[in-house]
Formats: sequence, structure tokens, C-alpha cells
Amino acid sequence: MIQILKEQAMGADVRTAMREARQNSGLEWDRFAREAGFSRSHLRAVENGNRAVTSDVARAYDRVLGTCAAFTEMVDGPRAAPPWTRRGTLEVLSDQARGGGVDRRGFVRTSGAALTAILGHWRTAVAGQSERPTGTVAMLRGRPPFGAPALLDHIGDRLEHLRHLDDELGSGQIARLARNELALVTQLINDRGLPERAEARALSLVAEAARQTAWSLFDSDRHGPAERYFETALRASATAGDVTAGAYAMSFLAVQHYTVGDPRDAVNLLTFAEESVAGQSTPRMRAMLAARKARALSKTGDRAAVTRALHHARDLLERGPHDDDPPVLYWVTLAEIEMIAGSSALELHDPAAALRFFTAASDADYPGDEQFPRSHAIYLARAAEAHLASRDLDAAVTCARHATRCLSTVESARSGSALSGLRRKLAPYSASPTVRDFLQGG
Repeated sequence: MIQILKEQAMGADVRTAMREARQNSGLEWDRFAREAGFSRSHLRAVENGNRAVTSDVARAYDRVLGTCAAFTEMVDGPRAAPPWTRRGTLEVLSDQARGGGVDRRGFVRTSGAALTAILGHWRTAVAGQSERPTGTVAMLRGRPPFGAPALLDHIGDRLEHLRHLDDELGSGQIARLARNELALVTQLINDRGLPERAEARALSLVAEAARQTAWSLFDSDRHGPAERYFETALRASATAGDVTAGAYAMSFLAVQHYTVGDPRDAVNLLTFAEESVAGQSTPRMRAMLAARKARALSKTGDRAAVTRALHHARDLLERGPHDDDPPVLYWVTLAEIEMIAGSSALELHDPAAALRFFTAASDADYPGDEQFPRSHAIYLARAAEAHLASRDLDAAVTCARHATRCLSTVESARSGSALSGLRRKLAPYSASPTVRDFLQGG
């Protein structure tokens, strides 16, 4: 009887979680049921407890909502993650295309030793690719890989467009679109059987699609699923032997760690990424890693290390563009590094230095309003905090209003949270007419 009661309680928790996830997705019932492959009445009965929560239904919810096997694991229990081999990577990709994912439920599980283990798997897998004999990775089966290079070019172009849409519109539907690209490339690999070079390129595209998915989920405060897709990006980059794609994904995973995890893990991630690309990446790539490392170090309070990392980032960027610069680094500019420097100084309780850096970024023509409104809103909120710390209420409200304008066309939980935090910090100064007008009118 006790076991039956436990199972009933677990079933109720699954149904509640499924219902809330569906409602939060914003999908209409009819569209959700159609994409899930079940009738609306059947799914209503499941959520209301009149039908059992089966594995097929749980997988359907995971697939449509992009919850990476969260519901499947609640019903069937967790399973061991596949090995970091080509076959294991393709198993993970195929599973995610069906709505599943690797066995990692909570964000905290990849901190510390667990994160070190993942990086160890990545390093070993990359080394294995360099030792692999040349030739065909997969035997041709089904249709021949006719037209594969052109199709991969087309997918690469679409991923580039998604990157800019994410910059300008915020996360919103970007995670769903990026997941679709990941599923398409996975299908191409599985159905056509690509020659070694084409498959490696396809897996690099998978790594970027997974990174984009993870970043959009992180921006939406969905940290568990984001973590899973970051790991997928690392698996795909390792299987492709693409060290740069792996290091790039690590740099974004580091942002997640210093935002909602342990900043020391973020520092370790970025140090590992720097070591991995040493001698085989452009100065711009290394400048990006150094700047993000400075931001992570600011969270640990190591002022001297922050200063060294920022000087290193500026020195690297001053070497100019390189023909081999990855196109994903379009956003890495002197203005961006100065914005990171300002955020780091504010973290270290030096508002005067923060304002100097934010001003330097503006002087470097930071194109925030047009190209990066979401990021600009976050930086403006931090500049407002620096002005507030200096008791310049008028300047703080000016920045706050500017940040609000940037977010008027952007969907980003992360940026919205930054602005909400700023409002809370302004609230004690509501006696000021300027502050009160902003708090009341937005």
C-alpha cells in the first residue's frame, strides 16, 4: 500500500509538471496535441489523472517542449549517459531529436568534479579524433550524400541568421528553431551516411545548433535543459575534432556557471578552453576567452587577476582581425570588452571604474541599440547601478529608461531580471521625483 501511494504521488507530480510546462510554453492546446501526436482529450485525461502517464506521452511532452527527457526520466527513471564516442554522440543526438536527452537533471550536477569529468571526456574524445585513420566514418546507406555540402552550407547560413535574431529579438522561439536545425543535421548524418570530412562538418554544425539552443534556454532561465544542450555541444564538437567549437561552447557554459552556479567552475572552464585552443586559434578567439575569464574572476573577487585578464584581452584584440577568425566571433569588439570590464569593476565594488569602462565602450561605438539590444539593456542596467552607487540619481534613471527602451522589443528573462533588480535598488530613492516617475511609469 505504501508503494502504491508513493507511485500515485509521483504520478501527480509528473502531471503537475507536465501541465505547467505546457502552459508556460504558450502553445495552444490544439497545436500542442497535434505536435505531440495525441488527441487533445487523451492528453487532458493524462494531465487530470484520468489516464496513466505512459512513457510515450512523457517522451512526446519532452519532444514538443524541449525538456530533454525530464518527463521521461520522471516516468522511467534515469539512465546512464552514453559514452563519449561517435556512436554515443549519435545516440544522444538521435535521442534529443525525439525529445530525450542525456541523464542530467539539475544544474548543480555538473559543478566541481562532475564538470571536470565532462572536460576530461571531451579532451579524450578530441585526442581520439586526431588519431583516427583517414577514410569514411560511416558506411554509405540509403541515399548517397549527393548535395550534402550545399545543404550543410544552407544550414550554416540559417544558424548564422539565428545568431543575429537571438541578438536582436532575445531568446523567445530561438531555442525551438535551433533545436530544429540540430534535428535536421542529425537526420542528415543518420540517413545519408556522410564521408568523414562532411560528417565532421555536420557535427560542428550540430555543436553550434546545440550551443544556440542552450544559450536561448539559459536566457529564458531554463537552466537544466540549457545544461544538457551545452553538454551536447561539447560531445558534438569533440566527435568532430573541432576544438574551436568546443572552446566556444565552454565559454557560454562558463557564463551560466558564473551567473547561477559557482564562478570558480567558470574560471576553470575558461582556463581549460584557453589551454585547448593554445597555438591553434586566432587572437580574437583568445581575446574573447580572456575577457570572459575576467568576468568570471570578478565574481571570485580576485581584482589583480581580473586586471591581468582584461589587459591580455585588449592586447590580443589589438592584433587586428585574422582570415581564420570564426564567424561566430562577430560580436567580439573592443566595445564589448570594455562593457565586460565595466561589469567586472561593478562586481568588484568600484563604480567609478565601471563608469569609465562603460564610457569607453560607448566611445568605441558600441552598436547596442541596433544590433545587441538585449545585451545593451543588461549593460545599461549595470551602468545605472554604478551611477546609483555614486549617488547620481538622474544619470541612473536615464540609463534605466534607456534599458527599458531596449527591452521593448526583446524577449529575455535574463535582461528582464537585470532591470527588475535595478528597480529594487532604485526603490529606496523613490522620494526623488525623477526616480518616482520612473518607478511608476516604467
